[in-house]
Amino acid sequence: MPETPIPPSPPPQPRRKLGNLLMVWRYASRYPLQIVAALIALVVAAVATLWIPRTFQKVIDNGFAAGADPTTIAPYFQGLIGVVLALALASAARFYFVSWLGERTVADVRIAVQRNLLRLAPRWFEENRPSEIASRLTADTAVVEIVVGTTLSVALRNLLVGVGGVIYLFALSPKLALWLILGIPVIILPLMLLGRRVRVYSRTSQDRIADIGAIATETLGAMKIVQAFGQETREGDRFEAAVRNGFAAAKRRFRMRALLTAMVIALLFSAMTLIMWDAVHDVASGQLTGGSLAAFVFTAGIVAGAFQALTEVYGELLRASGAAGRLSELLAESPEIAAPAHPVALPSPARGALAFEHVTFHYPTRPEIAALHDFSLAIAPGETVAVVGPSGAGKSTLFQLLERFYDPQAGTVRIDGIALPDADPAAIRDRIAMVPQETIIFGASARDNLRYGRWDAGDEAIWHAAEAANAADFLRALPQGLDTFLGESGARLSGGQRQRIAIARALLRDAPILLLDEATSALDAESERLVQEALERLMRDRTTLVIAHRLATVRAAGRIIVMDGGRIVESGTHATLSDGGGLYARLASLQFTEVA
Repeated sequence: MPETPIPPSPPPQPRRKLGNLLMVWRYASRYPLQIVAALIALVVAAVATLWIPRTFQKVIDNGFAAGADPTTIAPYFQGLIGVVLALALASAARFYFVSWLGERTVADVRIAVQRNLLRLAPRWFEENRPSEIASRLTADTAVVEIVVGTTLSVALRNLLVGVGGVIYLFALSPKLALWLILGIPVIILPLMLLGRRVRVYSRTSQDRIADIGAIATETLGAMKIVQAFGQETREGDRFEAAVRNGFAAAKRRFRMRALLTAMVIALLFSAMTLIMWDAVHDVASGQLTGGSLAAFVFTAGIVAGAFQALTEVYGELLRASGAAGRLSELLAESPEIAAPAHPVALPSPARGALAFEHVTFHYPTRPEIAALHDFSLAIAPGETVAVVGPSGAGKSTLFQLLERFYDPQAGTVRIDGIALPDADPAAIRDRIAMVPQETIIFGASARDNLRYGRWDAGDEAIWHAAEAANAADFLRALPQGLDTFLGESGARLSGGQRQRIAIARALLRDAPILLLDEATSALDAESERLVQEALERLMRDRTTLVIAHRLATVRAAGRIIVMDGGRIVESGTHATLSDGGGLYARLASLQFTEVA
């Protein structure tokens, strides 16, 4: 593979704000009972936390005074045990409900994003890296899960404890509490100043992680090529560079967060030390009891811890906001190819007539080159038409337009007289069976791969299609038969076996229109003969469009279309085209001479 630098990520956008978390709330709010239960547990835990210093105040004031009866403080310790038990149970309930809510919310977000991605046209995936999309579905949703399942709960708990603690501090000593409150703006100021930088660095760090995933996916998916060309060292260096960039971005992020945390803690506890200095004079003068001072110190420590935790929570919320924004972008994508508001129904029963009327088409990633130029072709129901031509002539583009993966910039494509943009894309594709040149085998069982053509097919229909595609023998030889896991991308199968699975899948679909992209190219001579016979039987009552790279496979086609530069340059039978002295004759001469 050529040396390619790591693509730069887009600059941080101004919409990376906490408002992005509203998307997460829309999914979490579907479970109000769990939210209410978590909030109740959270309030109980916060109240129990603040009740503990009050108990210590009573114990010190009543149990340590001169001549105090030790038995009078027993109820306070008994009450303290009860408060601790309530705190334990409430904390456990809070953990359970917020964890449940986090996992359920993230599951719903992942499902919604995936379902929306399945609606998008292939053009979108040409312009966006699938590996980065996968990173958003995993890394970004993991960040969101942490926020919903932990961070928000911690934030609310510390907010309640902080506010409740401040109220209790005013009840104990208004003067000392006022000094403490005056120090809060000093804490908030660095939070606001440094928070923006934390948000920017968080987004950059997430983008670098996506780059790492993209390079790993690309390299591991092409491992045979990497090793065949001896590029292991270069690919290792390329991945190391991406990891170093990721670490550098993460280092900037946690360095800023560390600075933020250090400033807050230093300022907060310095303020508390000065306040306590003043409190000692109040105790000496009798304005404050020893128990009240102990309770004030205990509560102030709780309040300080709560506000310090909130500073960390704010950083986590900013990070989650970036992740939620990236997921929102995927959810907001709308398909370019979609059913019209009132789709026209395709004729029933299907006839299988195909027509290209003055079609001009440019691929979005190659706008300067016309894949088809003023292309017109009519195919009658039941007709078999072979399309041949050099690479880049526009042959595969015909299939892309027929299945309405793209819409042409000019002209019209019709099935049974209906313009494709007027019909539901699902109805169009339901009438088409396709065997692609690059066979796709899913990491699933043989049965699931076969019935991908018709998911409700039973074993009898599956075996019938497998027999017709000459795939039954090797399927029966698999360890668990149809239940055998075929491996990632069909790793347990040979190239010919994978292609026969694809042919059986198309046979099982039993559609009126058949698209074959050199469906027998990976078969040996005997298998090719058997499969070709099966395909010929299948094509008798169906409209078939065949892309052929080997001209020997299209000799019997009723009509052969020769394409070059996105246009039809010749049309006829094998015999007439061979005698015509044109492009087909030259291609045939080259291929048949090589075979001889």
